[in-house]
Amino acid sequence: MFDINEALKNLPDSPGVYVMKDENGEIIYIGKAVSLKNRVRQYFQNSKNQHPKVRAMVSQIKEFEYILTDNELEALILECNLIKKHKPKYNILLKDDKHYPYIKVTLNEEYPRVLMVRKLEKDGAKYFGPFTDVSAVKETLMLIKKLFKIRTCNRNVSFGIEVGRPCLNYHIGLCLAPCKGDVKRETYMQMIEGIIKLLNGKHEEIIKELEDKMLKASENLEFERAAEYRDQINAIRKIQQKQKIISSVLEDEDVIALARDENGACLQMFYIRGGKLLGSKNFYFKDADDIDELLSQFIVQYYTSEEYIPRDIVLQRDIPEISIIESYLSRQRGSKVKIRVPKKGDKLDLVEMAKKNAEAALNQVKAKIIKERQKTFGALEELKAILGLEKLPIRIEAYDISNISGVDMVGSMVVFENGREAKKEYRRFKIKNVKGQNDYDALEEVLRRRFNRYFEEIKNKDNPKNKFNKLPDLILMDGGIGQVNVALKVLEEFGLNIEVAGMVKDEKHKTRALVFNGDEISILKDSNSFKLIYKIQEEVHRFAIEYHRSLRTKSVIKSELDEIQGIGPKRKMELIKHFKSIENIKNATIEELMMVKGMNKNIAQKVYEYFHS
Repeated sequence: MFDINEALKNLPDSPGVYVMKDENGEIIYIGKAVSLKNRVRQYFQNSKNQHPKVRAMVSQIKEFEYILTDNELEALILECNLIKKHKPKYNILLKDDKHYPYIKVTLNEEYPRVLMVRKLEKDGAKYFGPFTDVSAVKETLMLIKKLFKIRTCNRNVSFGIEVGRPCLNYHIGLCLAPCKGDVKRETYMQMIEGIIKLLNGKHEEIIKELEDKMLKASENLEFERAAEYRDQINAIRKIQQKQKIISSVLEDEDVIALARDENGACLQMFYIRGGKLLGSKNFYFKDADDIDELLSQFIVQYYTSEEYIPRDIVLQRDIPEISIIESYLSRQRGSKVKIRVPKKGDKLDLVEMAKKNAEAALNQVKAKIIKERQKTFGALEELKAILGLEKLPIRIEAYDISNISGVDMVGSMVVFENGREAKKEYRRFKIKNVKGQNDYDALEEVLRRRFNRYFEEIKNKDNPKNKFNKLPDLILMDGGIGQVNVALKVLEEFGLNIEVAGMVKDEKHKTRALVFNGDEISILKDSNSFKLIYKIQEEVHRFAIEYHRSLRTKSVIKSELDEIQGIGPKRKMELIKHFKSIENIKNATIEELMMVKGMNKNIAQKVYEYFHS
């Protein structure tokens, strides 16, 4: 069961991306937040003011994950990449296939232009970006246009060839007009080199020049002009923001970092494809004494089973025998693989971000372990105290009977070990010796057969088919004092001293209390012990019903009725439903057969004659 209060406690007050999943583990929504804790909490607060779509989405959330980032910008980029990959049904924004803009310098042209484009091409041009702030790109292009008198037209211009009259930009001093054919390429390329320096981050001189102009304009009380210079400076600074989430180098690489404490270690992987962080995964290890060995073994084992190995693997720290592992991975990939341990720059920033996520994941694991212990061993300790048991009920067996009017009666045994389902230990029984509807006698048969098998199997310990060679610490009966007394009677016959309690239900057929030693014991519904008992009762009931349903289906699918002309699946089902068994159908009169839904006199006559001819 999804406990949102527990989940919210572990959310950090940090920027990042959250991923909402439904009960099948499918991603239904991806979002970003400046504060993950505040943003995610909003979904689960008062829903009166929420959009119906949001309410519908929240009702389907059964689990959520998150990835921490350094700032909102990184969260936005990561959110976009994840949405493009997973296409969650509740996402609208950034769900289209738009690309972030680049600034393109057309070095493949004799007189290059500077453009904003959305796609990288191998055309000899130089690209800068991508950039998330489209307005900053446009402002930068306007700044370049003002600072450098380059052309913006799409004419095919060459030196010495006039291709028409110059446009307005030439006349207002914004273009040298190479279309006249008299602008030397060397002069023009000096401007292009300045633009490339600006876009490469060598912009301090330009900023200094603009700041001087801004101060001078301010001193001359030209405040509008000063504001323009200020905006141009801001545009340059925006365009120079470093991006770790996305890179125009279009590299494929995996980034691996880890965090550990006294209980274990958590290893975090970032999958970067085409320069974009498309996803992440973490792995938890209980035994993490030797980190070098852990990393080395993980890399070898992980990439042995992976179909794709990236060219670069970025690690948090050096590991022994890197060259050998590189050779192995290169052989697996079919081309060179390089393991890198960055000491500075963007790669190191990525490693640090992976480490931060590993630490957050480790805290989540610790919280989950504590919560699981409370749900399992904590529940068992509560149960031990409530019932006054001498020892912790490590193995609990629960029993139930399922039938419809005594037809195809079955019994089920489910097992919980250490507070969890042990489904391989589940057993089911088809009642053989009880006629009619008698749940007590059916339970007695089930328990007698179960403990008969136990004593048979302990005599033959080496038999690999032994299935009942363990004894429970506690038996739970689906019912009240009557069912408990049946179990105690059988245990006494076998000389077994096992505690027995009954799981009593309310008028809504839900767990209400326990019956133990003749008394009804109420348990707090919010307690871990009650949740465990409720889970056991629901599970034993489910297991019994499923077995009974499968037997009913088989009896309906294959029966003598299939041989009778005019009896199809629907009529066969109605006959079984009405008479409960084939034997009762055989003994029925024509008039009684005609009382069944869908039966007329002609068909009833055929059924009667089939069994009496």
